[in-house]
Amino acid sequence: MTFNAAWNDAGLDVILGELARRHTPATFFLTGDFADRYPEVVRRVAAAGHGLGNHSYSHPYFEDLTADGRRREVQAADRALRAAGAGGALTPFFRFPYSETSPAQIREVNELGFADIEFTTDTNGWMGTEGGMSVDRAVRRALDALCPGAIVQMHVGTTEGQSEVIDAKALPRILGAIAARGYRVIDLRTLLAGVSL
Repeated sequence: MTFNAAWNDAGLDVILGELARRHTPATFFLTGDFADRYPEVVRRVAAAGHGLGNHSYSHPYFEDLTADGRRREVQAADRALRAAGAGGALTPFFRFPYSETSPAQIREVNELGFADIEFTTDTNGWMGTEGGMSVDRAVRRALDALCPGAIVQMHVGTTEGQSEVIDAKALPRILGAIAARGYRVIDLRTLLAGVSL
């Protein structure tokens, strides 16, 4: 289970509460700008035992940046997460904004010490009801992609003009169905076992 955060912290209490209730690990990919604005969220996620990943500083389209600009985005986000108190929860994982990747850009991120972690499916809850999404549709998108090794992408917060955090409402149903189907959610940090950083 993974959550991106760039806008605000709406829905975070529900998400952290549900993850705690079910003893489910997650990785939160935060932008550096979000970490600067919500350092207490960085510390809460870390204190709850979840991993923290880098989602760039300002969530730009990477193809519109130079190699130096992309490097600055990754490094600025890393500094912001560290300054906000990520501590030992900080992972060497990076998720590209808009999932816009290319082999060359992945190599650039790797050279900075990060591994690209994308996803199997996005619930699209971030679109909100205003964008045509519903809790039922978000749950269905997650469960239709369920298979061993699947990575589900969800979001904390809402974009301007949205009234609810669909992913926060969908999470209990998604986690319940995952368990009912005999799957177990693992911590992405287990991928680091035996890896020298």
